[in-house]
Amino acid sequence: MTEQDMQENFDAIFEDLFCELAKYGNLLELHVCDNVGDHLIGNVYARYEWETEAQAAVEALNDRWYAGRPLYAELSPVTDFREACCRQNENGECNRGGFCNFMHLRVASKPLISSLNASQRMERRLNGSKKEGSGAGGWEPPSMRNGERRRSASPKHR
Repeated sequence: MTEQDMQENFDAIFEDLFCELAKYGNLLELHVCDNVGDHLIGNVYARYEWETEAQAAVEALNDRWYAGRPLYAELSPVTDFREACCRQNENGECNRGGFCNFMHLRVASKPLISSLNASQRMERRLNGSKKEGSGAGGWEPPSMRNGERRRSASPKHR
């Protein structure tokens, strides 16, 4: 299998993940670990605009299967994915390889990411950001504590 074939296969999986996870709210970040160590292999990290969206995703995904395997979702204490990534790997210098304790990310192709983000923006414009009955809240979460909105804590990095 060539590198191009592997990227096309990964892009197909990434698109599946993005489309499924976007059902629960405004998906701000999606990261897929390329590590082979037991504690990171197969991990996918999604960051939503609102905590209620993340909670809705966790509750729904724990009852789901993908490729014949059960999904195990939980909320993560990570607030800045950049701090969890291996800087040496980003520079092509990590000598621990896939067994590194920091995240080595597999990245989808730029055209795919641009297309998915544009589709999500268009969906929100056309149908509104609030998804009734889904537990997802978009820019206006359905459950507000003392009138205070609780955003995901990870800062923007663009």
